Amino acid sequence: TQSTGVVFMVFIFVLITFLSSTVLCLDNGLTLTPPMGWMDWERFRCDVDCQNDPNNCIGEKLFRDMADRLVADGYSAVGYKYVDIDDCWLSKSRDSNGQLVANPLAFPSGIKALSDYIHARGLLFGMYEDIGTYTCGGYPGSEGYFDM
Repeated sequence: TQSTGVVFMVFIFVLITFLSSTVLCLDNGLTLTPPMGWMDWERFRCDVDCQNDPNNCIGEKLFRDMADRLVADGYSAVGYKYVDIDDCWLSKSRDSNGQLVANPLAFPSGIKALSDYIHARGLLFGMYEDIGTYTCGGYPGSEGYFDM
């Protein structure tokens, strides 16, 4: 009947209006995908022997290479923006001021230089640190140093 057709058309109009407003609500500046990037832990774990295993150790060469790969292979163009260092980047002790220090053999240019290198490629840089006394790998944690 004609009234059924009108009801159906109203239903379709309301449905399309609702769905299009829902889609427009997603245009709010927030990400439409989860944070995506690369982290060393799953493949490289706590390999810190940069002298005997320079291509696979937790060090600046590995992170520079991976940042370059994210860009050169097109991953950054589709949303892979993060390069994250997990555990084992630290020295086993803090400096004389109580500050955390990167392993100088693995990161001879320092973390700031690595961060600048990653950022220069349009990527974001993240680092792991534990809230406890020690990290899972036995490196200094943050407990007792929250005010620094």
